[in-house]
Amino acid sequence: MTFVIVAGIAFPIVPQPSNWYEFPVIPGLEEKAKIIFFHVPTAWLAVIAFLMAMVYGIRYLKNKNLDEDAKSSAALQLGMVFAILATITGSIWAKFTWGAFWHWDPRETSIFILLLIYGSLFALRSAIENEDKRARLSAVYSIIAFLTVPFFIFIMPRIMVGLHPGSANDDTSGPVVDFKMNANMQLVFYLSLIAFTILYYWMWKIRYKSIIINEKLEKK
Repeated sequence: MTFVIVAGIAFPIVPQPSNWYEFPVIPGLEEKAKIIFFHVPTAWLAVIAFLMAMVYGIRYLKNKNLDEDAKSSAALQLGMVFAILATITGSIWAKFTWGAFWHWDPRETSIFILLLIYGSLFALRSAIENEDKRARLSAVYSIIAFLTVPFFIFIMPRIMVGLHPGSANDDTSGPVVDFKMNANMQLVFYLSLIAFTILYYWMWKIRYKSIIINEKLEKK
């Protein structure tokens, strides 16, 4: 046992166990890596929302039910919200890691392009008054738009040289989630993903119902 002497009196030093919630040090990222509990789930939900927009677009093309278009529209709107949140949280991380909010890193560029692609879909929907024509064109656009999502989210940032962890030239930190955290932090990360997914589903149901109600009120 180790002792420390204070005013001529020896006091034993009792080793303190490490806290279960301590985040392991990740080279190059340190404490800033904790933003993955917010940044990754928002990016994940953006992908899920855009996928749902495509799926309900396909369902509309099959059965011509405008409810399917409303569901696709609700998913599209939430996809944009979470894509913007992923961009904001990523920019905050970039400010404290790289010194500026934006560097046109491949991952930053890819999310920016996706925002433009899906933002154009909002412009398309607002420009068409006929419900059936709007739903049909939106469904086709959402299918084509989602084909770009896997490339811009999962492929492009990994095959190009960039600043973001997981880029082609990254030989230090590597993918944060693959997995340099201890078991407890992995649990927190997965619980965060689950909680955000449940939140998204709840928001999607509310938004879908509100679209249906607004459409009924406009027809009166």
